[in-house]
Amino acid sequence: MNPWFAGIPLALIITILLAGGALWLLRRRRGAGIKVMLCVNGLIMAGALALLAAAFAAAPASASGGAAGTAVSMATDGSDSSSAALIGAAIAVAGSSIGAAIAVAYTGSAALAAMSERPEIFGRAMVVVGLAEGIAIYGLIISIILIGQA
Repeated sequence: MNPWFAGIPLALIITILLAGGALWLLRRRRGAGIKVMLCVNGLIMAGALALLAAAFAAAPASASGGAAGTAVSMATDGSDSSSAALIGAAIAVAGSSIGAAIAVAYTGSAALAAMSERPEIFGRAMVVVGLAEGIAIYGLIISIILIGQA
């Protein structure tokens, strides 16, 4: 087993303990808690960058090394176009979901403000919120098409 994969649960436990301690300190003493929370965020970011650098610096597995090498070579055959399609599908889902969230936030708050003044426009307000939610469905459809091409 890769030592990086074995270290992930340990890193998660340490991160949870540090964040919990920082939150406890934030409740007790506000100024010191903010400083500790910023330090914890910096440590988490440094750890993530170290893991990213280690992942990029790792040597690829050899294709001639037994069953694991055969599995790696079979998994990477034709992966150039399929990986690009899968990355495109992920970007389509993420972008459309973020866009829909922003749209629903603005239209939902405006719809609630309008309904508080005139409750009879509930139907029209929900149609506008539903149209904003349709953005996420369009991204999902595009990702399904892209995954089908992969």
